[in-house]
Amino acid sequence: MSTTIQLQPETKSRLDALKAHPQESDDETLNRIMDILFDPEPLSEETLQRIEEGLADMRAGRCRSLEEIAQELGLE
Repeated sequence: MSTTIQLQPETKSRLDALKAHPQESDDETLNRIMDILFDPEPLSEETLQRIEEGLADMRAGRCRSLEEIAQELGLE
């Protein structure tokens, strides 16, 4: 079964620019993009907890900037 959709010319140009190769169909391009955007495996409770801990550390100022770390390592 096929369905026709209407796209603005700008949208079609953007979609064409996202093709992995010139012969990739619009359907293949859209499915590839949706596969990248949607991860069917939810984050584990442990991962969610670690994210929350990291955010709390940042809010409390327990972090260093990239510039500070680069300077410490002598990369600047």
